Amino acid sequence: MSRAALLVLADGRFPAGGHAHSGGAEPAVTAGRIKDAATLERFCRGRLHTAGLVAAGLAAAAAAGADPLLLDDAADARTPVPALRQVARRLGRQMMRAARATWPSDALDALAAARPRGAHQPVVLGLAARSAGLTPLDAAYAVAYENISGPATAAVRLLSLDPFDATAVLAHLTADLDQVAAQGAEAAARVATEGTDALPTASAPLLDITAEQHAAWPVRLFAS
Repeated sequence: MSRAALLVLADGRFPAGGHAHSGGAEPAVTAGRIKDAATLERFCRGRLHTAGLVAAGLAAAAAAGADPLLLDDAADARTPVPALRQVARRLGRQMMRAARATWPSDALDALAAARPRGAHQPVVLGLAARSAGLTPLDAAYAVAYENISGPATAAVRLLSLDPFDATAVLAHLTADLDQVAAQGAEAAARVATEGTDALPTASAPLLDITAEQHAAWPVRLFAS
């Protein structure tokens, strides 16, 4: 295992398409729920413990060797709105392209063939982590961090927020990130004996609602 591979996978410059997505921050800014660093931190913390936790479990399970097709079905069941399912698969398709170029593997090739329109992004990320020789906990960290770094980066553009303040928000959330990654990895370890029902099912209804609304906007800065 090369822990340096985790830095590559979690790097915002890894060409997985995340830069085009705000993780729900754009509609939250428009609605006035995010207006400064303090409200951004509250938004990111809530997202981390809901969508981020679900993603961490899925990614860790994929990295642990669970059936990616079963995990993809589990991801669908935990993504109730069409807009977010479409986003997850679009990001998964882009992640697949980047992962196959970076860490080629039969497992990635098989999932790409089975899901030509894209598997859910956390599942693909978990397989990429496995192909890179990383642990399930590493995969959980990478996807959980992405769930908060995306909105933080988007807020810099949406609010002209000071980048130092946005980075401070991420630093304030490191303890939460540790907790969510550990929870996701622990749940993933139980999939072998309990099935995908062991994975987290946390939900964020407001993120679901605003994602559907955002998808219908005629003009928007981010794809989601």
